[in-house]
Amino acid sequence: MRTEDRFMRLVRILKRLRGKDGCPWDRKQTYTTLRPLMLEELYEIFEAIDESSFDKLKEELGDLLMHILFQAELAEEEGKFTLDDVIDGISDKLVRRHPHVFGDVEVSSTDEILANWAKIKMLERAREGSKVSALDGVPKELPALLRAQRVQQKASRVGFDWQKKEDVVDKVNEELEELKQAIRAGDKDGVEEELGDLLFAITNLARFLDISAEMALLKSVKKFEERFRYIEEKLDKPLSDATLEEMDELWNKSKEE
Repeated sequence: MRTEDRFMRLVRILKRLRGKDGCPWDRKQTYTTLRPLMLEELYEIFEAIDESSFDKLKEELGDLLMHILFQAELAEEEGKFTLDDVIDGISDKLVRRHPHVFGDVEVSSTDEILANWAKIKMLERAREGSKVSALDGVPKELPALLRAQRVQQKASRVGFDWQKKEDVVDKVNEELEELKQAIRAGDKDGVEEELGDLLFAITNLARFLDISAEMALLKSVKKFEERFRYIEEKLDKPLSDATLEEMDELWNKSKEE
């Protein structure tokens, strides 16, 4: 069976599930009810990637594809747009925003490619009559670290960026000092603001070093969980009965192992 035939088989299955004699659960779904399920599938994809589990990744990608087609089917039923519109839209966009591949534009680096992408995107929005900002296109509901890094990336593409990593490190240290001052002053609102600035600066440093702040933090959380579970496993009594010294000793042992 050809790939396009397999794709259309999935489309037909969804249409049947939504049809008159289809599945009651599928028939009652809306854009909104499917939203949390779709988000869950995304996180399951990330988990499969982190685990290098390709069988799991294959399955989760299929689940996400089903959700994409489901959303398009809902829109088609309401006359908003069709699946063909979705496919044509992304195909045209990819061609339009890669003039160095599909046109005669010459580029010398990936930074130049990203800068061209940002310029083309802003021109598209301007033609549509939309108010244009270089920061457009970052979803407001992204996790905070990821959203911060995406905003910083977009600003960087139009030239608003540090010149060298040492300057970014200095900014982190500056924000840390301002946080310490707010803590000493007992200014809770100030502490919150300065802590946010420090997190933003650290995220900027991660971006400058070409590291995902979100993934770096997730790995640290995972490491903490593994070491804490080690303590729970090795203790011969409940955690509530253990001293901090006993737990610290096991924590250090888990690091050694």
